[in-house]
Amino acid sequence: MHQKLNTTIESVSKTTISEERKEVLTPLVDYIQNKVNANEEMRLNFICTHNSRRSHLSQIWAQTMAFHFNIKNVFCYSGGTEATAMFPKVAETLTNQGFQIQQLSNTSNPVYAVKFDTNEAAILCFSKTFDDAFNPSSEFAAIMTCSSADAGCPFIAGAEKRFPIRYDDPKAFDGTELMDAKYAERSLEIASEMYHVFSKITSPARF
Repeated sequence: MHQKLNTTIESVSKTTISEERKEVLTPLVDYIQNKVNANEEMRLNFICTHNSRRSHLSQIWAQTMAFHFNIKNVFCYSGGTEATAMFPKVAETLTNQGFQIQQLSNTSNPVYAVKFDTNEAAILCFSKTFDDAFNPSSEFAAIMTCSSADAGCPFIAGAEKRFPIRYDDPKAFDGTELMDAKYAERSLEIASEMYHVFSKITSPARF
């Protein structure tokens, strides 16, 4: 894993998660643990309204923490109730926190390749609807990262489980002097919670 990213993870590992947030995260921990115990693949689809900020941050940090804790067969995705574009400040923020990111296309909805480790496959990020063909159509967990997507999508076709794990939108600070700080803060909040989730997963004993 990239050294700067290791430093970021070491920092978030010291973050205290409130008991209230632990209660929110526990059902996801249980879902992942049950999949690990059954030696099954797990597909986690992080969903917000526009698939531009929170859902991408969650997808990337979840995949990274699964690798960090050596939890196998974890495949993370993201989507929105509509497609827009991954907001450029997300890529900038993650680069500052240690990820290596390449913009692969220069369209209104660019594709980004996000690498957390030299030898691991890049995470491909672009805005898409949660039911896009790029995402799994069944046997996945839907993780709702914003209240509007959670309320607006009472039914996610193909989802085995649904988990509301909501985050405040850093978009509220776009164009302000607090923008950089708030995007970094939201990213690190998500990182600390994904660290908590995957740190709780234990591998079953093999005989």
